[in-house]
Amino acid sequence: MAMLHCFEAAARLGSFSRAAESLHLTQSAVSRHISNLEQWLGAALFARTGRRVALNETGHAFLEDIGPALAGIRRATGRLMDPEPEHMIELAVLPSFGMRWLAPRLPRLTQAHPDLVVNLSARTDIFDFTREAFHGAIHVGGADWPDAEHDLLFSELVVPVVAPALLERHPISSPEDFLHVPLLVQSQRRDAWARWFAMFGLPGPEIENLPNASHFLMLAQSVKAGGGAALLPSFLITPELTAGELIIPFDAPLIEERSYWLAFPESSKRIKAFALFREWLRRECQDPD
Repeated sequence: MAMLHCFEAAARLGSFSRAAESLHLTQSAVSRHISNLEQWLGAALFARTGRRVALNETGHAFLEDIGPALAGIRRATGRLMDPEPEHMIELAVLPSFGMRWLAPRLPRLTQAHPDLVVNLSARTDIFDFTREAFHGAIHVGGADWPDAEHDLLFSELVVPVVAPALLERHPISSPEDFLHVPLLVQSQRRDAWARWFAMFGLPGPEIENLPNASHFLMLAQSVKAGGGAALLPSFLITPELTAGELIIPFDAPLIEERSYWLAFPESSKRIKAFALFREWLRRECQDPD
């Protein structure tokens, strides 16, 4: 284990001396442990040029294999030496989901479980649960988070919306009427309107010519200001629909293949607080709007 820890620290920090500092060892001790490891494996792990060292191809492959295992050992040891609060969980959430769907519901979680604390961190990337201190994450797409289990929350329902002022100028009562108003798109889903019009056998607009925004909530603000019509996930715009700031003039949703999931490592199932949150989330998702 000493050899492996010295190798991992040197590989991660890019230096035997910095590895020695982090492990509270001498540089010669780190160098000796790594040399012993290389002899034991029968393969060089670092390319040495004078005093400089760098991982070679074999070293990179070895680090990729043992890194998650060592991280898991550190986390398990840390939990025993400094246990996490039994009433607290750490959750990574997509920013829009956290702000528009999850956060407004948390008071109901507090009512059901007054002692349960859920700490939210905005994340959009897929990370390694063995290297990050999260009990779970909200994921959009497929059930494809590596080395994780998945609970389906709900599938995405996309609806066409406009502002009341625009609807007064351009009445909409059929799919064809949308072709006479400016159409806005989210930059990662430029083909959304084409797929929506295809449901009615209508030719869609030229995708390249449509104004776009990178974030759904930015797009919603543009629609509210009267900039045009957009296809937006219904759960993200519930406040605007309730307040009448956005209107669905023709109720024909586009059901996307994308779904929202709770992804989590197998170890989280053994944590009572996470089990309580997971069950509460399942009940909430029975009515995602």
